[in-house]
Amino acid sequence: MHRRQILKSALAAPLVGALPSLVSADDESPLIYLSPIKSNGELSKCQAEVWYVGEGDDYYVVTGADAWRAKAVEQGLHRAQVWVGDVGIWTSANGKWRSLPSVMTQVRFEQDAVRQAQLLEAFGRKYSAEWGTWGPRFKRGLANGSRVMLKYTQA
Repeated sequence: MHRRQILKSALAAPLVGALPSLVSADDESPLIYLSPIKSNGELSKCQAEVWYVGEGDDYYVVTGADAWRAKAVEQGLHRAQVWVGDVGIWTSANGKWRSLPSVMTQVRFEQDAVRQAQLLEAFGRKYSAEWGTWGPRFKRGLANGSRVMLKYTQA
């Protein structure tokens, strides 16, 4: 390594930890688009636009326990690509979500009931117009196990 390379590395090193996340999970977009990463590293063909609540580098999603998002995590697929924005229903968006800002994430179940309750309140604030219908469904589903909460953390 030459002196110039060492100097450049030394000057850049303090900045690396200070760089902002590629995509803020606090984004005001109503939707994120998700796709699990298969064990061979390729994007899954399972994709969807979903409601989410963002906090720092984390995205939280409530979904059916039998949905492919939950099944992927159960099968050990703990990585997913997340695109933030709104281009409509993914099946009729002609892949436009792929041009949105995106991040690679690690996925796990959020099972802490207190944390889930806090996040459901945030969902209610974000989706206030629809929450009268969906709030009780999300709460009931998390309580009886028919829904799960997933936490996507930027990798």
